[in-house]
Amino acid sequence: MNQDEQIKQAAQIVSKAKNIVAFTGAGTSVESGIPPFRGKGGIWNKYDPDSLDIDFYYNHTKESWKVIREVFYNFFNNNDIKPNKGHYILAKWEKEGRLMSVITQNIDNLHAIAGNKTIYEFHGNSARFVCTKCGAKIKSDKVEITEDPPICKKCGGLLKPDFIFFGEGIPQDAYFNSVQAAKHCDVFIIIGTSGQVSPANMIPGIAKSHGATIIEINREPSAYTDRITDIYIEGKSGEILEAIDGLITR
Repeated sequence: MNQDEQIKQAAQIVSKAKNIVAFTGAGTSVESGIPPFRGKGGIWNKYDPDSLDIDFYYNHTKESWKVIREVFYNFFNNNDIKPNKGHYILAKWEKEGRLMSVITQNIDNLHAIAGNKTIYEFHGNSARFVCTKCGAKIKSDKVEITEDPPICKKCGGLLKPDFIFFGEGIPQDAYFNSVQAAKHCDVFIIIGTSGQVSPANMIPGIAKSHGATIIEINREPSAYTDRITDIYIEGKSGEILEAIDGLITR
């Protein structure tokens, strides 16, 4: 089956679906100019991943913060990072009542900016900080980003970006909601993820075991392709989602 036929078949499935869940990874945001963490051109080729270990952040805060500031705040602020076509198509499908939720491994907040409302952030979100002392959550645009680690204005405690560091557990509500969404959907769309990061990589299998049709959109085959995927479409997620959207029966 060629790509055009795969896209047409995916559009037919999406057209009939009652409850679609999208599962997105780093490949979804690469098209917005955000480099992946792993693989060719990945962030961890330039920086030491230990910088994002939670114990390292507490014990070597200045060293850790230097990397975090460069990677997550200076880069985002100095580059005009915006949602791409794929993000906007998913938001459109939610508004149409096709897409029930997005489960994302990304921390860039682009799904929310594009307009999605029901988002389960498996690894948290860099658009917020959380106080390690009083638990207050503050939007990142309300925090002054300087060379010094950020401090809570309420209690003086150390602020931490509200995404998951190595050594931290997945937020319980995000995990629970993701599992429930996977169990109850009829179509599950894997977008831009290799399936290497645990425990997020278990979610598509839950959807498959509960009867969902699995559509996968990736630039190259993943851990899911030969195991659970029903329709695999190779290519850029934004272009493929746009092509599927153009063929949906409305």
